[in-house]
Amino acid sequence: MLTSVVAAVAADAPSLTFHFASVNVPRAVHTNPRGVNNAGVIVGAYGDVSPQIHGFELEGSKLTTIDDPNGKSTICQKINKNGAIVGQYTVPGTGTVGFLYKNGTFTDIPGPAGSTGASAYGINDHEDIVGFYLDSTGAEHGFLLRGATYTTLDVPGAAASAASSINNNGNVVLVWLNSKTGAIESSFYNGKTYRTIDVPGAVGSVALGLDNAGDIVYQWNAADNLLHGALRHGGKFYKFDFPHSLQTYAAGINDGQVIVGGYQLKKNGRFHGYKASYK
Repeated sequence: MLTSVVAAVAADAPSLTFHFASVNVPRAVHTNPRGVNNAGVIVGAYGDVSPQIHGFELEGSKLTTIDDPNGKSTICQKINKNGAIVGQYTVPGTGTVGFLYKNGTFTDIPGPAGSTGASAYGINDHEDIVGFYLDSTGAEHGFLLRGATYTTLDVPGAAASAASSINNNGNVVLVWLNSKTGAIESSFYNGKTYRTIDVPGAVGSVALGLDNAGDIVYQWNAADNLLHGALRHGGKFYKFDFPHSLQTYAAGINDGQVIVGGYQLKKNGRFHGYKASYK
């Protein structure tokens, strides 16, 4: 399926054209792409009929299923230029554990000492990793893992924070829960300061992907609580949906202006994957 839409949000923002193509794992009940590297390799998760969730890597037409042997429900989140993948798996009755999958080997990313659960959401080409962890009280914090050193990333005023993506410049995007309003918001962190980057008019903004030029992709909620996609490009926001879909999310972006995400055609229907280019 090849389709196009044109999006322009502000009067002073030039229009962008988005070209969509479906991306689905054969025989999967649902397909949820989460990340894409500059070579166009896509990672994410799919569900089978059992039902069980599996991670996947899709390079052209070559599909590789990725299941961490230490648990169940593996989800691949992001992939860097060297093919290193991060994500998380579930330990039944316990929670989630982050992982790094590199050269055929899984390494746990459990969070800093004392954490009770963790997920790895983003990785750059230097193998800096970001995600979130739970402390002993159950509070959620973002983290940056550089080498063997964890740094906690908490957005000021947040009741909970999670770091979702990191680029080669060390910039990070985070999703956080506003402790005063209860709203889900997003921030950009440059290593020193946090700047709120919410989608205009959104009830909730979830920034999930960041490229090296600073473009950011989102899933955001409208007042009807349905999901939509958005791109922050050149400081301007562009809202989009997969054509004729009920819901759309955007999760990953590369430096070649390619976005990956998922869409749902009808209520209670399965999610399908897509990739989209924009210019």
